[in-house]
Amino acid sequence: MGESSLDVVGIGNAIVDVIAHAEEKDLVALELTKGAMTLIDAARAEFLYENMGSAVEISGGSAANTMVGLSRLGGAAGYIGKVRNDQLGGIFHHDISTARVEFPTRPAIAGPPTARCLIFVTPDAQRTMETYLGASVGLGPDDLDHGLIRRAKVTYLEGYLWDETPAQEAFVLASKIAHEAGNKVALTLSDPFCVERHRRSFQDLVEAHVDILFANEIEILSLYQSKTFDQALQRIRGRCEVAALTRSEKGSVIVAGEEVHVIDAEPVDAVVDTTGAGDLFAAGFLFGLARNHDLAACGRIGSICAAEIISHFGARPETPLDELIHARMGSGVRD
Repeated sequence: MGESSLDVVGIGNAIVDVIAHAEEKDLVALELTKGAMTLIDAARAEFLYENMGSAVEISGGSAANTMVGLSRLGGAAGYIGKVRNDQLGGIFHHDISTARVEFPTRPAIAGPPTARCLIFVTPDAQRTMETYLGASVGLGPDDLDHGLIRRAKVTYLEGYLWDETPAQEAFVLASKIAHEAGNKVALTLSDPFCVERHRRSFQDLVEAHVDILFANEIEILSLYQSKTFDQALQRIRGRCEVAALTRSEKGSVIVAGEEVHVIDAEPVDAVVDTTGAGDLFAAGFLFGLARNHDLAACGRIGSICAAEIISHFGARPETPLDELIHARMGSGVRD
């Protein structure tokens, strides 16, 4: 892609997803918390991997999924995340590069192996994620590609990465680099348990460094410890430029100052797997934003992308997203 401008660069945990079907009884037998993302150590990761059913392996991680989705829409994306120079690290690099996402981060030559997320998908399409973070949590300020961040209209930060101090320092530095270049910073809260661990520091991050916030209903309720969605909406109003709040089958709500847009969920024949729904909503929303569409159109693009991803197994699109958006919204969204 050379030194041309990028729409978005994502910074997150570089993880290889291992996805398998599971029954409710399997979750009980393996002592898994349904619907949660749980951090595990290497021994637990090995045990669960041995007890999974037939699985599909593909490069993943929340921000990486978003960047691949944006690329599939025809956008220009980059990614910063840390892998080890091992087999899974090679899989991650190959997959994301094949998806036309710039990935300049050098692999670690020592230390923990490449991260992996073991995803158990039950018949009701809920996903239970057991994540070994491995090399990914070693990302720090020295791993940032300043030029890549300066070239991006938006720098997209993955909340999952906030657990370690070096990553927190990297987020703050990346935000400063982006803002000094006149660009925007976006954050996804990633997971309710992540918000519970970092509520106060997330609030500070949003107010000091974030222009665009992505959160689902449970996450935004947790962030401000609100009893209702309307209360949470009022709390986030004015704390960042734009808040894109997703509500599953209820659609999404986009808030920007006094501007509020309620976006219906796109219809799907069947919900197969909710893995990556929020990631692809963000991809569509940011794609629209990078092309100067109004917030309602951005929300609609996000909803269409999320509907595509939940209609099949896995967190990467199977239908060409640019063609799908064109079919449902017209040619103007490509411009």
